[in-house]
This record gives sequence, C-alpha cells and structure tokens, in this order.
Amino acid sequence: MKKSVPLKFICLMALLFAIAVSCDSPAPKPPKAVKTVAVITNTTSDFWNIARKGCEKADAELADVTVTFKTTNTGATDEQNRHIRQSLDRDDDAIAISPIDSAGQKDLINSAAKRVLVITHDSDAPDSDRALYLGADNHAAGRQAGELIKKALPQGGKIMVFVGRAEVQNARERFDGLRESLQGSKVEIIDLLTDDANPTRARENAYQTLRKYPDIAGMIGLWSYSGPAILQALRPEGMLGKIKIVCFDDDRETLAGIKDGAIFGTVAQQPFEYGYQTVQAAARILRGDRSVVPESKTILIPTVVIQRNDVDEYSKKLNQLLQGKPG
Repeated sequence: MKKSVPLKFICLMALLFAIAVSCDSPAPKPPKAVKTVAVITNTTSDFWNIARKGCEKADAELADVTVTFKTTNTGATDEQNRHIRQSLDRDDDAIAISPIDSAGQKDLINSAAKRVLVITHDSDAPDSDRALYLGADNHAAGRQAGELIKKALPQGGKIMVFVGRAEVQNARERFDGLRESLQGSKVEIIDLLTDDANPTRARENAYQTLRKYPDIAGMIGLWSYSGPAILQALRPEGMLGKIKIVCFDDDRETLAGIKDGAIFGTVAQQPFEYGYQTVQAAARILRGDRSVVPESKTILIPTVVIQRNDVDEYSKKLNQLLQGKPG
C-alpha cells in the first residue's frame, strides 16, 4: 500500500516553486515619470541647428519629456541606423527620424515601431509603420521652386539640379514637383546631380557643371547646403547674378545670397517648427493622447518662398526664434 504525501509537504513545495519562479522572472518595470524622445537628423547643416532650437524649446516646456538630439555627421544610412539601434538600447520611448533611405530602412523602422513610438520629420517613410509624419509637402515645395526658376528665367534656358541623395523621399518629391511645374515651359533640366550629402562634392558638382555647360542659365539646389555650395562654386568664376540660383531652406549663407542678389530665391521649410512640433506631438502621444494624429498620419508645415524684398523681415524673425524670443 502506497503512503499518501502529506498535505503540508505539498504546500511547502508549491511555495518554494512559486518563490523560484518569481526570482527568475524580473518584476515589471514601473512606468517612467519622464519619457525620452530621440531626435535623429539625416546630416549636418544650419537647417538642423535651427530644428534643434525648436526641440530645446519644447524640451524646456515639457516637464514629463526629455530630448536627446543625435546628428548623423556623415549623412550615411549606416550611421543613422546605428543611432536608431542605440536609441532602442537606451530604452528611449520615442524616435523622431528624417530617413535617409526610406525603402532601405523600412525593416528597421518597422522593427523599432513595434517597441517605441516612431515619428518621421523633414523626410517621410510613408510605406513604413511610423505613427506620424511631420514636415513639408515636398511635392508642392518642388513646384514652388519651379515657379521661382521660371520667374528668374522668363526666356527659358538650361538648368542643373543638385541634391544629396536622389533616393531620399523629400528629394524625390521635390524633383517630381519641380519637373511637373516646368512642363510646357522653356526651362530645360539637364540632369539631377548627387553628392552623398557632402558639401564639398556639392560645390565640385556645381563647378564642373559650369565647365561642362557654358550655356547653363540656372542652378537649383534641393537640400539646405546646396545653395551655399553653388554660391561657393560660382563666386570665384565671376558668375554670380549671371546664372540664376534657386534653392531650399534658410541657411545663413543662402539668406545673405538673396540679400545681395546672388540667389534669386529659396523655398524655406520651417525647421524650428519641425523640432518644436515633433517633440510636442511625441509628448502627447506618449501620454496616451492620439488626437494629435490625423487620419492621414501627416501634419504638414507650410514652406515659405523668400526673395530679396522679404529676406530682411524673414531673417529678423528667424533670429528672434533662435534667441528664444517670440517670432
């Protein structure tokens, strides 16, 4: 006859098992009182210096959010991807990124979006699982650039277009909008030259264009450093004012070039608003308020066309923003 196992022994073993299981399983982490938002750029430029000021303003206003600002110095996808992975390792709560290669980075963005809030800004990854895009309507901005160059060249002429990387979403959309605007006009695009987000190469591309196409009438730079690079290539050749320049954004050298007549005009985004509104939107979503996300999952911030007659007023407002004063 088998002896029955004492009830006290069974209870004791159950208790020991429960203790062992609880020791092996870490306790759930308590909710973080302060959420962290990592803002990651796609390159270095005045554009991102201004965006950083917007991030810092939002950071100062939000007691429950802290911002880390990470610059992709080389403009390379690998470096940007490393920033994303490091952010995940740090257990950040949100990542705001301007993707360099939206298609090539889709898997990483989707993987990150399973763990944290992912927002794209400046350039989008529309086919990814990002929660929100905040930035310009880049297709419309490209059309604005097209209207500027048509105004600068009423008789038409050949133009060259420059950008860091043609595969970046904002570059594709701007170039498409530009071409659409120029359809049926006498302005002819020779080509789109890329420089891998390297301002030195951008300057060399403009210089070589000048040598190869002596009848060139205009140059358009689609990224923020493109305009200054064109200026630097044309100035020593005595071609400023002779070749019409249209560019993007409000780099200091670009605004100075507009003021002295070397640049016909620029299509400026509002990078301060990109930084500020991105952090503010992330904070609301992290609190559980998703009303900030429209059905389109897109918040568009208008671009501003700046020419010589309004560059002083624009520069004044920009300086006020950078100094933390009301604009």
